[in-house]
Amino acid sequence: MPLPPPRAQRLRLSARRRAETALEQAAALEPLTLGRLFASFDAERILEAAEAADARRAAGETLPLHGLTVSIKDLFDEAGQVTGAGSLELLSSPPAEADAEAVRRLRQAGAVPFGRTAMTEFAYSGVGLNPHYGTCGNSRDPRRIPGGSTSGGAVGVGLGLSDVALGSDTGGSVRIPAALNGLAGFKPSQAAVPLEGAFPLAGSYDSIGPLARSVETCAEVHAVLSGTPGRLDREAGVRGLRLGVLGGPLQGELDGQVAADFERALGILARAGAVLQPVAAPFLEKAGWCNRIVVATEAHAVHAGRLSALETSGDPRVLGRIRFAETVSAEDRAEAYRLREQAQAGWAALAAEVDALLLPTVPTVAPLIHDVAQDFDRLNALMLRNPSAINFADGCAATLPMQAPGALPTGLMVAAAKGADWACLDVAARIALLVSPPA
Repeated sequence: MPLPPPRAQRLRLSARRRAETALEQAAALEPLTLGRLFASFDAERILEAAEAADARRAAGETLPLHGLTVSIKDLFDEAGQVTGAGSLELLSSPPAEADAEAVRRLRQAGAVPFGRTAMTEFAYSGVGLNPHYGTCGNSRDPRRIPGGSTSGGAVGVGLGLSDVALGSDTGGSVRIPAALNGLAGFKPSQAAVPLEGAFPLAGSYDSIGPLARSVETCAEVHAVLSGTPGRLDREAGVRGLRLGVLGGPLQGELDGQVAADFERALGILARAGAVLQPVAAPFLEKAGWCNRIVVATEAHAVHAGRLSALETSGDPRVLGRIRFAETVSAEDRAEAYRLREQAQAGWAALAAEVDALLLPTVPTVAPLIHDVAQDFDRLNALMLRNPSAINFADGCAATLPMQAPGALPTGLMVAAAKGADWACLDVAARIALLVSPPA
């Protein structure tokens, strides 16, 4: 699958022509497939946005993302559109009056919003099931889950419909679907990208990041979303990089392919001169317990006024996770927040000792949709386990493909300290050159 054109090449292409090509690809899909990928898909609106970008470039504006097609997850406001967040309950809300800040920045940079992508209801799951609109299958195998909650966005990029998907990541919702669909994805430091106009899941965890077919494209988009300059030097190689390999529970329950791909990636890096050192993070051992409490508590506050309605209109799996907050004692809630604060300090100290930390993004290849529906709680927790540990510690992380050519996708996570976003992206780009399969 070809990578998105580099910036210099994009500047030579009209945004309208790029949008037309993408729309032709979308039109070739079965209507049911398209309906499961997108909550809203308006070709006329897409072409209008592309023509506006072309007119601005013709007027002499500098547009760093000119013509890049970016799908918008259905929890980001777009002026004139209803923000559904994957839920039937929000469809009666009035259309947004303005773009979310992340969408505004993309549009200002010349990107073309390319449909509103389907998602898990309220972004509260790592597998991507949605009983209201149907679950889109994985881009590599439609029998398998897409990953969540940025499910439609990941599959759309995986199928080549859009260059980038704009996603949110509270516990892995960028990195999980990216990993399971053979993509790169980036979860920045939590405060790096403004959350204004994004429907919340848990305010102290939510972050905004891109999914794309290369780390370089993720970096281009992150520069715009965060308003920060940065540079990748993947040609510098990995020799001398100090890479901590996280052990312990985060290495548990790996399936055979993930374990083999991870060992293969580590071997490639060691032979290329990277310095690999096992590291422990005991402060992450209760991350799952704490995350379940804190995210449910914050989500419950968001949805308190609609819980009764969700009894009939909502996804019962999501509602159950929200209502879990009602069973938590005040003591456990205070302990979860205390342990999180402790983990943030521990992560900052550990990350300062190395250039980046490595672990598998998710422990298995994408499970079958049928299996997840039958064993949701266990498999959802397993998909979330490693990515959500980074959110718990308030770090940043990229995922990149590490599978052999032709195999089901697996992801390598490259993680770093809060605020080290560009260093994380730089290391990830260097590693990708060695371990990721040819596009």
